[in-house]
Amino acid sequence: MTAPKVLLGVAGGIAAYKSAELLRRLTETGHSVRVVPTESALQFVGAATFEALSGQPVHTGVFTDVPSVQHVRLGQEADLVVVAPATADLLARAVQGRADDLLTGSLLVARCPVFLVPAMHTEMWEHPATRANVATLRERGSIVMEPASGRLTGKDTGPGRLPDPAEIAELARLLLERADALPRDLEGRRVVVSAGGTREPLDPVRYLGNRSSGRQGYALAKVAAQRGARVTLVAGHTAELADPAAVEVVKVGSALEMREAMHAAAKGADAVVMAAAVADFRPSSLAEHKIKKDGSEPEALHLALNPDILAELVAAREPGQVVVGFAAETGDATTDVLEYGRRKLAKKGCDLLLVNWVGEGGAFENTENQGWLLGADGGETVVPNGSKALLASRLWDAVAARLA
Repeated sequence: MTAPKVLLGVAGGIAAYKSAELLRRLTETGHSVRVVPTESALQFVGAATFEALSGQPVHTGVFTDVPSVQHVRLGQEADLVVVAPATADLLARAVQGRADDLLTGSLLVARCPVFLVPAMHTEMWEHPATRANVATLRERGSIVMEPASGRLTGKDTGPGRLPDPAEIAELARLLLERADALPRDLEGRRVVVSAGGTREPLDPVRYLGNRSSGRQGYALAKVAAQRGARVTLVAGHTAELADPAAVEVVKVGSALEMREAMHAAAKGADAVVMAAAVADFRPSSLAEHKIKKDGSEPEALHLALNPDILAELVAAREPGQVVVGFAAETGDATTDVLEYGRRKLAKKGCDLLLVNWVGEGGAFENTENQGWLLGADGGETVVPNGSKALLASRLWDAVAARLA
């Protein structure tokens, strides 16, 4: 199988140094990457770095290797074009249809998905000219990622920071899996997503937990934000995942903390997705001090039932609000995973339920996922195996259709 061809454009901003990590992540996951920087980008990262990491030559002008007509060929052959960072200047030149260097010439020729990742100071990002350029590029079919918020050059902080290279790479791979995965169909919507497992404390040191990594919930939040939604992510214990770009993150620990945070966030939301792996039980009492191992048999552990947060959210939902649940099932000798999912959908009363199989090699702690998307209207859609971001895009398709 031929490796997907990615054209990685790099514009001249301080965030250009992060493009080296993005390049490494793309090449290490089997992509053939050709780097096309601007001249100003090479003031921040040298051509030798890009050539060493990509294994391919690096040029900036249209008059290098003229016989191969690079400014046409590179764009024509690409399966995906990613520009990270995309500066305010680069966005403006792309809108104008300029072709005065190899990168802008390639953008004009490309007919594959074009994924632009802005990075600039907050004032530049919020300037009416930049906002108009972003809107124009989106109208023409380019995917323009929402930037992160955080530390910028010097002491400044705010929106305009380049998102984490791991997140950019994840969304780039999503666009290679599904070119139409990031439409702006959630523009103006507010959504709430829960993610990760809860930890139920036994004593100041120990807790009851589960194997959820939080990756699926985080993927749902990332994709929703890039589809235009205002996203609140209520995150339990996760595998040290970085906060997604343009997402408000609320950290919680126990099921009771998640319950309180989800009810607060759900007020006024258009959609609520309960993807967290909430513990069914918690210790009925919390030891004030660490339980000592003194050689004697430990006391029996007594458990209390945790609240059913999904059922409560369904009962409290506002008119028009779409509520989505997740069912992590294993099946048994008498009943398969899908049937358990159907029963759970009927019991919970949510609009949609994503059912997946868990266990060794299942959804937990993996980068991929699959399952069935069940609807309260009787619909059942198979979600084939793919990245968790791909599953997220399929789920948001269904939510957007119901909101519409």
